[in-house]
Amino acid sequence: MLELLKSSLENAPVIKFQDYDYFVFSIADGIPAIQPELFEEVINAMAEKVEGEYDKIVTAEAMGIHLAAGLSMKTGKPFTIIRKRKYNLPDEKEFEQVTGYSSRKMYINGLKRGDRIVLLDDLISTGGTLIGILRALDQMGVVVVDIIIVIDKGTGRSKVEEKFGVNIKTLVGIDIVDGQVRIREE
Repeated sequence: MLELLKSSLENAPVIKFQDYDYFVFSIADGIPAIQPELFEEVINAMAEKVEGEYDKIVTAEAMGIHLAAGLSMKTGKPFTIIRKRKYNLPDEKEFEQVTGYSSRKMYINGLKRGDRIVLLDDLISTGGTLIGILRALDQMGVVVVDIIIVIDKGTGRSKVEEKFGVNIKTLVGIDIVDGQVRIREE
């Protein structure tokens, strides 16, 4: 299962960004071009993992957008994007995103207290993005029904699960070993 995803990950180049091992992968970077068969495999696998009743699909800009669009088309549920740009709309929620290599402010619009959402993204590594999002959504009174991430890299998943008492579903786990992507057996 997920043979295209695993194969493309195993062939992904790894570059050093400061002290962070960054792998260049089509689903997460758009480089190389995302092949339709791979995209379909990922969207179908994400759709199979979704459980519970929800109103919207939510993702963070930028590399979750195509995933949210694909899942939206498959499920018929609308999606919204947590943006890097401030709109100054009423009820806009600002929070800090801290990743393994940067930090910035992000902005949530289009969600309200009581909304039931599925949160998705391409990658969890340090957990910094997800921690900021979950904290902000909790403050807004938004109910996170499910969290689905394509790639689990590093220790962020367990850190976020412990901190927020959530179960993060992933499609594949990886480690970077000697400058190469290795698929974790789960």
